[in-house]
Amino acid sequence: MKLQRMNRRALTLGALAVSGALALTACGSDDTGDKDGGKKSNAASKISCDGAKGQLMASGSSAQKNAIDAWVANYRSACNDVQLNYKPDGSGAGITAFLQGQTAFAGSDSALKPEEIEKSKKVCKSSQAIDLPMVGGPIAVGYNVPGVDSLVLDAKTLADIFNDKIKTWDDKAIAKLNPDAKLPGTKIQAFHRSDESGTTDNFTKYLKGAAPAAWPHEPGKSWEAKGGQSAQGSSGVAQQVKQTAGAISYMELSYAKEGIKTVDLKTGAKEPVKATVDNASKAISEAKSVGKGKDLALELNYKPTAEGAYPITLVTYEIVCEKGNKADTLATTKSFLTYIASEDGQAVLKDEAYAPIPTEINAKVRETIKGLS
Repeated sequence: MKLQRMNRRALTLGALAVSGALALTACGSDDTGDKDGGKKSNAASKISCDGAKGQLMASGSSAQKNAIDAWVANYRSACNDVQLNYKPDGSGAGITAFLQGQTAFAGSDSALKPEEIEKSKKVCKSSQAIDLPMVGGPIAVGYNVPGVDSLVLDAKTLADIFNDKIKTWDDKAIAKLNPDAKLPGTKIQAFHRSDESGTTDNFTKYLKGAAPAAWPHEPGKSWEAKGGQSAQGSSGVAQQVKQTAGAISYMELSYAKEGIKTVDLKTGAKEPVKATVDNASKAISEAKSVGKGKDLALELNYKPTAEGAYPITLVTYEIVCEKGNKADTLATTKSFLTYIASEDGQAVLKDEAYAPIPTEINAKVRETIKGLS
């Protein structure tokens, strides 16, 4: 994958390593051998560093890791005086680090809770933290069932699988949804995230919203249902699905691009819906704005009837102080966020299997970033 080759070069050129972190250094590069060099140069030429310098620390959502990788590669080409370090340790850990004043911003696949907004007033001094929707995308349900190349599931069946009520792949509920499939009697191996995860939060919000009778647990970043097995991070559950016959798990589509088959969802539409970037965009475009003031938190519809709207969709937010940002990182924070919210920054997302934020919402994000202080 060309992005991985690019990152390896960046690391050998001296990217700053952070303990346990994904360290991505935004610095100039003499590397002209990459076949996408022209594309990167064009992107970099439109990035305004605008006083950005020094080191910028951020952490959180592993769901947006591949997007961050691509963004930093472009930003690195433009802003020679910046070292940007993003640690993809999960939404929960990212919010905790931000609230403790350890990072300039956090990535989270869930909007801040009221109690987290209240806590943020300490680190944001005269203000509070706000949610900026920056990355969209489907949460794919990846599976590994030998001999089954196409699989349709609905919300209730998914809830029963992850609630340990459906235990084998030839269960009648699955067979009813897949009359033409040759389903084996293989035991279902359901994997969930072991870390606090916004992906888990969004997946369980879907189960609760679309099949409340079948999913009695409250949605949240921590997995509540009994049974199943756990793995660390999006890459961890994806790896388990790849190597375990009978496995099923939830992950961002970008982690299911290589060798993992994904479930088509039966919704209120006539046809089952595939987990694609365009179908996720259709769902996000119907989201309601529920944030107050400059906060741009969104609420998704988990029971769509529109054709092609994929309801297991997450929005990753960059969480930052509206006011009260540290003087030594403010310019760099605004510069980087301005780039990733720009048309060029959002255009990167589709290539990495993410969904750009709808234009109307993104215009509000850019305007809000201008006012950060």
